[in-house]
Amino acid sequence: MDKFVVCGGKPLAGEVTICGAKNAAVAIIPATILADGPCRLKNIPDISDVKAMFEILQRIGASVEKVDDNTYIVDPTTINSCEAVFDLARNMRASYYLLGALLGKRGYARVAMPGGCFFGVRPIDQHLKGFASMGAEHRLIDSGDAIEVKADRLIGGYVYMDVVSVGATMNVMLAAVKADGTTIIENAAREPHIVDLANFLNTMGANIKGAGTDVIKIQGVESLHGTTYSIIPDQIEAGTYMAAVAATKGRAVIKNVTPKHLESITAKLREMGVIVCEGDDSVSVDATGGIKRCNIKTMPHPGFPTDMQPQAVALLSVAEGTSIVNEAVWESRFQYVDQLLKLGAQISVNGRIAIIDGVKSLTAADVEATDLRAGAAMIIAALCADGESTISSIKYIERGYDKVVEKFKGLGADIEKVSV
Repeated sequence: MDKFVVCGGKPLAGEVTICGAKNAAVAIIPATILADGPCRLKNIPDISDVKAMFEILQRIGASVEKVDDNTYIVDPTTINSCEAVFDLARNMRASYYLLGALLGKRGYARVAMPGGCFFGVRPIDQHLKGFASMGAEHRLIDSGDAIEVKADRLIGGYVYMDVVSVGATMNVMLAAVKADGTTIIENAAREPHIVDLANFLNTMGANIKGAGTDVIKIQGVESLHGTTYSIIPDQIEAGTYMAAVAATKGRAVIKNVTPKHLESITAKLREMGVIVCEGDDSVSVDATGGIKRCNIKTMPHPGFPTDMQPQAVALLSVAEGTSIVNEAVWESRFQYVDQLLKLGAQISVNGRIAIIDGVKSLTAADVEATDLRAGAAMIIAALCADGESTISSIKYIERGYDKVVEKFKGLGADIEKVSV
């Protein structure tokens, strides 16, 4: 079993380069299914979720060529199956994008019910509602272990999302791009990776307008051609390193970012007293003057991202004063707090509210990554702790962070991956 060993108590300094966005890549990769020719994807993050998605495409017949760690060519014209009911798909949340892509391309899909990190009920009812608005039918099969969607012909429809859902918004976009007529998504999610997916589809010949707003209009087209496309930088990876630098009271430059995508994170860091300066494609973070308390409420974009909540709690654990964090997106996303308590953090949780009493320093301990972003929070906390900490279940961290040990080492962190 692999673990991370972290010796903390040292400010981070230097620079780190951010990779392509995980949440964009895991939707854009299955979106290649819709093309009538090869797609060259650049700035792909070198993470296990992405590798799994490419393997899923290969399992259903696509040709996938790895050019280098961050560039792949996908030829979907060899796909010979619309079924992904194997464990690889079942263990990955983003496998549900296969439903929209295969339905849009072939009018049929059978996909294992998705898994991924657990931090609350994550239903796909809004996805199915969107498919139904275009004339698709669905049913659970294999004792509820898989879902089947089909339509003789998809016709543009109207769907109002009862809750703002990134996954449902993107899945409906995938199904709608080749439907007859116009599809309108109201109360759509507005995250940067939704815009990135729309831009990717548009470079293939799709007609999508309004991505990044709460109303998206998709005029169906007859065919989509292959393309070359570069994924946007990962805002959550960038925010994680910004939080880590701040927590260790360090100073560093975060490169290859889109500063506008980081505005909510930057605003909260500044509220904590951190100096953040924005460049064209970089941000510098200076927390050498210390950090102070701050209240945070997670919200859909452009609010503070729920995927940054655990990292923010780790940061506030060593801030001066008492902070309150309100998790307004997921109902069970404080499960990791018990691990921070092992490191000496002072946190109490009541439902969706966490109250954090900042301490001067944390103490080394053996902790576990309970999910992807919680794992990132453990690294941040361990970097602030006196002594040597170990982090187990690092498979969750490697699902979403490209070369995480190498990048933290580049900032001066004492961190190693060991097999035990």
